[in-house]
Amino acid sequence: MSHPKFVYLNDRVVPWEEGRVHVASVGFRFGTGVFEGLRAYWNPEKEQMFVLQLAEHMQRLEYSQKFMRFDTMLPGPEVGGKILELLRANAFKKNVHIMSTVFVEGFGPPSTTGPIGLSILAAPRHDIPRTGSGCTAHISSWQRIPDTAMPMRVKCNANYQNGRLATLQAQADGYDTAILLNSRGKVAEGPGMCLFMIRDGKAVTPPVTSDILESITRKTVMTLCGRYLDMEVVERDIDRSEFAAADEAFFCGTAWEVTPLTSVDRLPVGDGEIGPVVRRLQDVFFGIATGTLDDHAEWRTPVYV
Repeated sequence: MSHPKFVYLNDRVVPWEEGRVHVASVGFRFGTGVFEGLRAYWNPEKEQMFVLQLAEHMQRLEYSQKFMRFDTMLPGPEVGGKILELLRANAFKKNVHIMSTVFVEGFGPPSTTGPIGLSILAAPRHDIPRTGSGCTAHISSWQRIPDTAMPMRVKCNANYQNGRLATLQAQADGYDTAILLNSRGKVAEGPGMCLFMIRDGKAVTPPVTSDILESITRKTVMTLCGRYLDMEVVERDIDRSEFAAADEAFFCGTAWEVTPLTSVDRLPVGDGEIGPVVRRLQDVFFGIATGTLDDHAEWRTPVYV
């Protein structure tokens, strides 16, 4: 796999080969870091790349740093500026996935809170086939971590081992991905993506109190459902048995964008095909993200000026 020419580490853009963190750092040894994944979309007609909802992601990065009690906090706008600097240095002209990570660079026990470092990686992201064809999932035997154990609304690196285990189990069992239940036995989310189902003409999604990430893409989808699909969005508990009664379902997130869910535990969702609601939602989402639709310009930050 090819890699970009440059990454960002601490205070400067450096060649790929120099993007290293010491093995003694607390960030490396214990996963003590927080991150934001972002997407940037290339529009060939406008010769422009747009970062989707940069300000919203940077605001959440500040929250995650605060919760983790880091010695110092990197302001979101400052990190956002460094992301744009890195994208320009690499001169991308294709869709890109971005990972900005603030981590404890110091040496010490797990409770060490500084000094902190910053890394930013941006690399081309090819279209994922399942976005167009749909994906399968099963109900994982791994439980979603409750907020009383680790806060899932904080994008802490260590949290994502929960979803990693669920994904590996799902793939070993012949599914594309997993759905995790929370400690109350209700649907939480997938391993790194939120979940919606379409039932009785409404878009239904678990509430933020169901041990899910307070997803930026989830909030965006809720806005799009109301404005473009004229569809009511309901936040409520979802039982696993409801998937067989749903007309459609989909995952959403920075990495997953809007991905149809066609079966759960080998039971088809609806007719097992991608439905009209999800297809319409995809059209609107990608139109806004790439700038082919002029709506919601406040969600797009141009890279090249």
